[in-house]
Amino acid sequence: MKLIDTKDAVGHVLCHDITQIIKGVTKDAVFRKGHVVTEADIPVLLSVGKDHLYVWEKGETRLHENDAAEILRGICQNEHMHPTPVKEGKIELVADCDGLLLIDVERLRAINELGEMMIATHSSGFPVKKGDKLAGTRIIPLVIEKEKMERAKQTAGDTPLLKLIPFTPKKVGVVTTGNEVFYGRIEDTFTPVIEQKLAEYGSVMTQHVVLNDDHEKITAAIQQMLDQGVDMVICTGGMSVDPDDKTPLAIRNTGANIVSYGAPVLPGAMFLLSYMADGRPVMGLPGCVMYAKRTIFDLVLPRIMADVPVSAKDLAALGHGGLCLNCSVCTWPNCGFGKGV
Repeated sequence: MKLIDTKDAVGHVLCHDITQIIKGVTKDAVFRKGHVVTEADIPVLLSVGKDHLYVWEKGETRLHENDAAEILRGICQNEHMHPTPVKEGKIELVADCDGLLLIDVERLRAINELGEMMIATHSSGFPVKKGDKLAGTRIIPLVIEKEKMERAKQTAGDTPLLKLIPFTPKKVGVVTTGNEVFYGRIEDTFTPVIEQKLAEYGSVMTQHVVLNDDHEKITAAIQQMLDQGVDMVICTGGMSVDPDDKTPLAIRNTGANIVSYGAPVLPGAMFLLSYMADGRPVMGLPGCVMYAKRTIFDLVLPRIMADVPVSAKDLAALGHGGLCLNCSVCTWPNCGFGKGV
């Protein structure tokens, strides 16, 4: 940067904020760093005591923070999101729809390790709403070498770091199992919970049946729902290792590919995830989903609703951050549950 006479500053870029203080009215930056001085600005600058200014001394090898922020924005931005106007060298990306946000964490880390620049994002693998902030970008100094921004682009590659996948509303079949419900010994309080969670993603339960602990009947019910066109089937109850709990066997007998029976998440250890040959999921939910605020079901459901396959490796990774702390006021997904780093 260089020091110049304020009267000669038209067209130059400020290197720092200029504060204006009017007693009882304002104490704030009248011009922000990065502002390009105009002829109309000169009287204002002089009125706040700025006879001289530090301005950016542009060179052929350097970029202003606003231009660098645009490069970082381009590295991140994908479909279903839009940028905010650049302000003080910062650009944010905002969701255009409800969906599942996925981040290439390894490439993100590699870019941030270059230094003098930053990209901060929402957590990967979690649901976002239309209007949510997804990421913010800026460089740290006012100017940065062009060569360094080229390195950032090379590190990022040709694919944006962010991906926002819109949720697809689904028709869901629910098979409620358990002698205690089937014979009317207790009320079915599980199914309303499932309906509520599905509604968070614009999906509905279109078929429902209550069965006793007969694995053949459960298998037949799952297959019938699939034959009638549901997008997925959820089985509730009968998921423990108790000899009377037959739901895992019933799901296996449909011919579904079992991804995992069990997950390193509490609540939700006895969760079962499987897929039919055509890709439709069949899940077995443990009893904790009925009474706990958030469980393994909440961590998996966003991916299911975005048609993103969940692997055994994905489930294993949930162990880091997979312990719900049962906070008195639940703020999920704005908490650490499921967010291992």
